[in-house]
Amino acid sequence: MWIQVRTMDGKDTHRVDDLSKLTKVDELRVKIMELFNVEPERQRLFYRGKQMEDGHTIFDYNVGLNDIVQLLLSDSDSGCGSTQSESDKNSTHGEVEAQAAGTSAQTGELVDPGFGHFKINELVDARDLNMGAWFEAQIVNVTKTPKMPKEEAEAEPAEEVLYHVKYEDYPENGVIELLGKDVRPRARTVYQWHQLEPGMVVMVNYNPDDPKERGYWYDAEIQKRRETRTQREIHAKIILGDAGDSLNDCRILFLTEIYKIEEPGSPSDLPSGSERSNGPECKHCKDDLKKNCRWCNCNICGIKQDPDKQLLCDECDMAYHTYCLNPPLTTIPDDEDWYCPGCRNDSSEVVRAGERLKESKKKAKMASASSSSQRDWGKGMACVGRTKQCTIVPSNHYGPIPGIPVGSLWKFRVQVSESGVHRPHVAGIHGRSNDGAYSLVLAGGYEDDVDDGNEFTYTGSGGRDLSGNKRTAEQSCDQTLTHMNRALALNCNVPVNDKNGAESKNWKEGKPVRVVRNCKGRKHSKYSPEEGNRYDGIYKIVKYWPAEGKSGFLVWRYLLKRDDDEPAPWTRDGKERIKKLGLTIQVELKTSSPSKTPKKIKVEVYKLSREQKGLIKDDETNKKLWDEAMESLSLGPKFLSKVEEVFLCICCQELVYQPITTECQHNVCKECLQRSFKAEVYTCPACRHDLGKNYSMAVNKPLQDILNQFYPGYSNGR
Repeated sequence: MWIQVRTMDGKDTHRVDDLSKLTKVDELRVKIMELFNVEPERQRLFYRGKQMEDGHTIFDYNVGLNDIVQLLLSDSDSGCGSTQSESDKNSTHGEVEAQAAGTSAQTGELVDPGFGHFKINELVDARDLNMGAWFEAQIVNVTKTPKMPKEEAEAEPAEEVLYHVKYEDYPENGVIELLGKDVRPRARTVYQWHQLEPGMVVMVNYNPDDPKERGYWYDAEIQKRRETRTQREIHAKIILGDAGDSLNDCRILFLTEIYKIEEPGSPSDLPSGSERSNGPECKHCKDDLKKNCRWCNCNICGIKQDPDKQLLCDECDMAYHTYCLNPPLTTIPDDEDWYCPGCRNDSSEVVRAGERLKESKKKAKMASASSSSQRDWGKGMACVGRTKQCTIVPSNHYGPIPGIPVGSLWKFRVQVSESGVHRPHVAGIHGRSNDGAYSLVLAGGYEDDVDDGNEFTYTGSGGRDLSGNKRTAEQSCDQTLTHMNRALALNCNVPVNDKNGAESKNWKEGKPVRVVRNCKGRKHSKYSPEEGNRYDGIYKIVKYWPAEGKSGFLVWRYLLKRDDDEPAPWTRDGKERIKKLGLTIQVELKTSSPSKTPKKIKVEVYKLSREQKGLIKDDETNKKLWDEAMESLSLGPKFLSKVEEVFLCICCQELVYQPITTECQHNVCKECLQRSFKAEVYTCPACRHDLGKNYSMAVNKPLQDILNQFYPGYSNGR
């Protein structure tokens, strides 16, 4: 495995390779010295707030794959003092500005600044620029924007008025500066049902996240009005701010609270009872005072009482009564920060500067804490999850994976899964009991396996007791022709016989199985690779039968023969082909971590058939893209990866299917473009070029045909 080491100022980052869970901290320091040229004595290493000490392993600190360890030099300045002082200056400046803006709001009388439509202390509706909703606010100051110098402006610009407002329900937001288009007189006139007509722009209450609940106040254009004997409905287009974003066909629930949008110059005095109500502060109890709630009140009892005796946790923001805690508190603590019992750290996990790592309760319960074994399972890669997933073909794809030639090598099983050759991380067979098997791995796990290269005898799965988190065990009961065993039987070109098995006379007509050999099988077979996992091509099942294994229990056995046009990797032709294609073992996962530049190897040029060249030539609209892709022919099998990158749909982020080549020379899936048009977006998803409402979606047939040749079967999963 590998980790990243980064200096405290973030300017220097290096990756440390060839580590394992059992690597000592002092061994890590030596590797860091080679990369950073810093002696181990000067290194102070921190991971998640803990200082790493010699004598412990990185497993003791829970350091995982690609995690970041911070490096502090003991005799160097952190260099962050100037940044903090600048930040402090900015913070202080903001407070002073807010105080200055609020001086005019200390008196309740309206003050005319002499310009603009609104006066200081006037009640208005102010728009939130992030969400586009309108909130009740008060103007605390009015200023003008500074003029631009004449040499910077093409014409004499008009000065704009800035309104400094404070939201009434959200005083914690402070004073906000808004332009005149984001401020208007407070809504006071409620429309009656008979006054509402399609096309009117009004202010309504709507919740975009949960349309069935009360939300905030938005401008809306009425689209349709429907009335029956028992029901009234209004559907409107919700306008989300000034940028033109909107939500179409939204049903308005609160029909008795539809307000008229007041024009500038309207009187500021409001009739009594005209206050608007927004959505409830608590979504769980809907602000019901009679209902206990553990979300907006005490997290233990939920009773809405004694707010002066509630403590707020600085980690989870939950409230707790002092008398509900265990043990209860008699007074409010004097500490600035307080944490609830669930967020408080275990004292054994807290390591102060200069102290050694203490044994935590979690680590003490793990088997590695008491085990004397020094075996390093999988170099820390046994439980690593996939970082990417094969989308070129569906998971139930039979036959080769496009772009993966015979002889491809991977260091870890998770990489084989990412490539799509064999998707399970651990299981030896990938298939479905009602469909068939798609791939299998030969790892020498059963003593009954016999491998002769071009054909081998494979033992089915099951019959082992793997309880107690065992990775493997001896045969302990009979196997049955179910689950993955049945999936393998379905690949044989003969009806399934779950009692005596069967043999196919025309075995080449059976379903193909991708075979991967693992280096663990080296102890039984000379055809297994010396390291990692290797794709050995397509095999077919000739026959299967039940037999008594060496353990004395019944096992199902399968005879598979190779049926692949590409030469086997252990033959002379296969070795030459591997050399021509430049296939080397892949030792890294596809992560965003920095890596060394790979050594360039001259490989065999990817050869296009005459039909493929003709289809590419026919696709004249994508000539520029094909020219870009053809430059990668010298990369061999990686040419297909380049084609996949060039013809990626920007909507679904997969290879385009039924491609529509737009006027602006972009390719998008027909289904993705139809979904965009259904949402009334009539522009190109890539560049926003206007396509028009009546755009004809004609599939680019030459492009679809050539992609089907490069990636056979990729459209089955679409």
